[in-house]
Amino acid sequence: MANQNQNKITKYRRPLNINIGMVIFAVIFVYIVFCVFTYFTSRHVVWYEVQAGSLSTNNIYEGIAIRDETVVNATDAGYINYFAREGGRVAVGDLVYTVDESGKLADYIGTGATGENSLSPTDLAELKTEIVGFTNSFDRRNFSTVYDFKYDMEGTVVKLSNYSILESIDSLQSSELAGLIKQCTASLAGIVVYSIDGYEELTLEQMTVELFDKKNYEKNQLLSNDLIAAGDPVYKISSNEDWSLVIQTDQERAEELLKAEYVKVRFLKNQEISWGKVESFTNESGDTFVQLTFTNSMITFANDRFVDIELILEDENGLKIPNSSIVEKEFFIVPKAYVTKGGNSASSGVLRETYTEEGEATTEFVETTIYNETDEEYYLDNDLLQIGEYIVMPDSTEKYALSKRGSLIGVYNINKGYADFKQINILYNNDEYSIVQSNTAYGLNVYDYIVLDATTVSEDELIH
Repeated sequence: MANQNQNKITKYRRPLNINIGMVIFAVIFVYIVFCVFTYFTSRHVVWYEVQAGSLSTNNIYEGIAIRDETVVNATDAGYINYFAREGGRVAVGDLVYTVDESGKLADYIGTGATGENSLSPTDLAELKTEIVGFTNSFDRRNFSTVYDFKYDMEGTVVKLSNYSILESIDSLQSSELAGLIKQCTASLAGIVVYSIDGYEELTLEQMTVELFDKKNYEKNQLLSNDLIAAGDPVYKISSNEDWSLVIQTDQERAEELLKAEYVKVRFLKNQEISWGKVESFTNESGDTFVQLTFTNSMITFANDRFVDIELILEDENGLKIPNSSIVEKEFFIVPKAYVTKGGNSASSGVLRETYTEEGEATTEFVETTIYNETDEEYYLDNDLLQIGEYIVMPDSTEKYALSKRGSLIGVYNINKGYADFKQINILYNNDEYSIVQSNTAYGLNVYDYIVLDATTVSEDELIH
């Protein structure tokens, strides 16, 4: 028995060993769990730093050009060759084209009988301008414009190559072609264009949405060496420098432009700027169109029916803030004579009428914040004042009942760690941002911090 008791083994229980590292780890773990829980359950206030800037709005439009265009038809049949420069100005009696009844003029030109034919630097510059203009305006969704560009370039090259023939046109009269070629001159002075599209007699009152769809637009390019019949259109001439562009807008934008009367326009083709006189028209379908009339630049776009432009409206510069920060708040409106300074901090406030226990009338100073002012009145915070209460004019017995209220548009400034309402004066806005006036007495300044979403805070709430 003694030996059995001596051999009995008792399990040793190790004492709980808590060191400082475990304690610190546990505290950190609990703190992290608390922070994560607080983050997902609390309301988040995101701030925004006020910056100076301006708004960029989409003022790019595609307009349809309207000009005084006269279509000239051929009086004879034959092969046509153009000699007047397209987009150039001709006077009455200037040679525009010839009609070759035999079709031999092309061969005569090809033999070099008219001398060496080369393009001048001016001609090359014209070709380069057309190529660059097409490259900048090309839209893959309208691939058919490539064919229009091809025909334009072919016609331009042929017409440019024909210009040198004018210097030796007299030699044609002494050649075997004499009597077979009829020279046709301009009956009107103006800008010559060698294409027909059916829009020549279009007016503002005839505008429809379908006219802006390029899928329905067909341009008939008139080319040299084509066989024509008597009565076929051979060219058109624009005799009036005044022209216009018609764009499609909504009614609100049309009224804005009408109010301005004249609008600055940038032509995207060459980045030139001009002023257009504004008119508008709304058709029976309710579609609104704005016509911008110009007194110059017609010759530059004489061959273009669709012209891309940018409206340069009045630039509004100021403080740029998001629209989500804007909130509307009501205030008491009181005459300035009832606002005084008092209290320990010499802050602005009013003398509110109160009564003692004995029923005697007295006044107490109530500190209030001024949020805006007019020539005769202040906008005061209404947190400590109630409608129907009386305030007393300093050094007088005159009283004023608080009843007049008004609202101000503003944002919550958080520079001091709490939501402080600041009144703003909106100059211009779009769907996302507003431009507000800077350096106002009760407003914002650049680099102020405001609440990004005004619905996430309330007045005087502490911002953590």
